[in-house]
Amino acid sequence: MENFKFGLISVIVIAGISLLGYWAFTTLERGDVSVYRQKQKALEEQNEALEKELAELKSALGTLEAEQAKQEEIAENTPPKEEPKPETPAPTTTYKNQTLINELQKLVNDNIYMKVGSKGTRVGTIQKFLNLYNKTSKPVDNDYGPGLKADVTAYQKAAGTTADGETGPATYKKMIEWLKKQG
Repeated sequence: MENFKFGLISVIVIAGISLLGYWAFTTLERGDVSVYRQKQKALEEQNEALEKELAELKSALGTLEAEQAKQEEIAENTPPKEEPKPETPAPTTTYKNQTLINELQKLVNDNIYMKVGSKGTRVGTIQKFLNLYNKTSKPVDNDYGPGLKADVTAYQKAAGTTADGETGPATYKKMIEWLKKQG
């Protein structure tokens, strides 16, 4: 009977070791498979963290959009603030020939010189002035010809400037002075 007990215990121990070996054999993995599974698990955890962060960012964006919509609604419903009115500048004197004065002043500011052969609206400005000065109604053709040179020379003599028949800032300034004296 002793032998029977020993034999039975031996069979149970061998069966247990066999089962343990089978379990170990089926559950053990190769090294590269184990590394792959570890990387996969780490990536899954990282993915979950990113999804959570994305959800938080979407929530924050929704809050910001709602806040912006409120701000826009408030801005639409709020009447604009009245800007302080700028101080009115001291009244400037306006002359009856102010447009012509402005045109001549532009010639002074731009340092324009004209002589026979010049053409354009700047020449027309000189012709308009001389029509007023001489109380004539010669056509304004925007052409600086010999007739205009003669009229300019006559004006320059009367105004006390160099009478060369060519116009420049000094002549324009005298023209402006004369216009301002006329009121």
